[in-house]
Amino acid sequence: MIDRVELLHGRYFDSVRLMQVTRDVTAVAGVDASLVAMATDLNLRLLDEMGFDRSAVTAAGPDDLIIAIRATGASEADAARAAAERGLVGPSASTAGGLSAPPPPHTVVAAGQASAANLALISVPGANAYVEAMEALRAGLHVMVFSDNVGIEHEVQLKREAAARGLLVMGPDCGTAIVNGVGLGFANAVDLGPVGICGASGTGIQQLCCLLDAAGVGVRHALGTGSRDLSAEVGGSSTLRALAALDADPAVEVIVVVSKPPDPDVGLQVERAVAACKTPVVVALLGEADVTLETAATEVLTVLGVPAVETPVWSPDAPLTPRDGALRGFFSGGTLRDEARVIASAGLGPVAVDPTAEGHRMVDYGADEFTMGRAHPMIDQSLRLDALSSAVTDSATGAVLLDVVLGYGAHPDPVAELAPVVMGASPPVVVSLCGTRRDPQGRERQAEALRAAGAEVYLSNAAAAHRAAALIREAAQ
Repeated sequence: MIDRVELLHGRYFDSVRLMQVTRDVTAVAGVDASLVAMATDLNLRLLDEMGFDRSAVTAAGPDDLIIAIRATGASEADAARAAAERGLVGPSASTAGGLSAPPPPHTVVAAGQASAANLALISVPGANAYVEAMEALRAGLHVMVFSDNVGIEHEVQLKREAAARGLLVMGPDCGTAIVNGVGLGFANAVDLGPVGICGASGTGIQQLCCLLDAAGVGVRHALGTGSRDLSAEVGGSSTLRALAALDADPAVEVIVVVSKPPDPDVGLQVERAVAACKTPVVVALLGEADVTLETAATEVLTVLGVPAVETPVWSPDAPLTPRDGALRGFFSGGTLRDEARVIASAGLGPVAVDPTAEGHRMVDYGADEFTMGRAHPMIDQSLRLDALSSAVTDSATGAVLLDVVLGYGAHPDPVAELAPVVMGASPPVVVSLCGTRRDPQGRERQAEALRAAGAEVYLSNAAAAHRAAALIREAAQ
């Protein structure tokens, strides 16, 4: 076994790409471990924990790139290094200079000056995101802050600065957006259409896009605001600005606001802004069992005069058999988990969010406590897979509910890892599949593989939650 640790000064890459590259490098034959990451304090500690020699990175700073590889031999390490280069700079790296080429602009201002861009996507460690986002705002750019773990006091300052400059801040912790039909972050492949969405929910926006896509309706803009935007501290700044921007776009025929219930005073401001819009607005405040993303999609179709369609269901050859026990949910999307939990609680009683709780429970493995130092479960499923594998062999599990989120940036073939676990499951498995016809993973192929493994698959997260809860109730009768 050999270790190679390389430090490249001034080569910054966003965290999503680095997580994907690390996964691809680790998958190379003969590679035992790898880390492709920026040299932040957290990643340097992770390098130590993985047993790599840190002597090669003693002069490292947070804008320097680490490539660490542990492989069975030199040729395997070479292949892994080549995979890292391909993942970071593309297949033409050898002719373009690859990682040896001059680094790109080091600042948001320089990058903006080098192009006609008017939007900056910030994906740096949360501790550094405020500085980069503020610099972008002062350069006259709208900002999407993909980074999480940004303090709420910094969020307030960024949004005040944006409001003073007539700009929009999406985020922090904005996982998805669509601008003029172009997806950013974890976005699904949708057609350009008449719908504009603003929401304090990443996977909630994704699910809504997928349900509309199934009815043949496209999305022009989907503007994430960050999950805390409608809190009393932030005051709905981005939601109000996004509403105004969507209302001013003549190509938007209906607006949807997706959120958990807001602070009461902020909610009144949003209500007044909605009433002032000349464009029809559908408001979906999730938190009640009868308010779901599916009902919001149906209301949008009604406004557009588009007939509602039955959302797809992929049923296994053998019908699911109810089994005594607790409902166990394994989610990568926080809003999908919350929607499912509200629905299940209405019929089953309390559903816990603690992964160690007895009885019914649903866990969001995309929450901050599970992603510190590791990739989001939409990219790296290992943590959720371990928990799922334990649950399907646990006699206390009555039914399993999980989401599978497709789209740009997500795992290229999530079902390849999930299907073997589902196929060996003793309790019935229900899947909420969040995807569109054109997503790169192939929605139909993913659904069919899950169906063939014995799962019952729903495009509607709400329908999947109702079905899983019904299985538990049937077994108890």
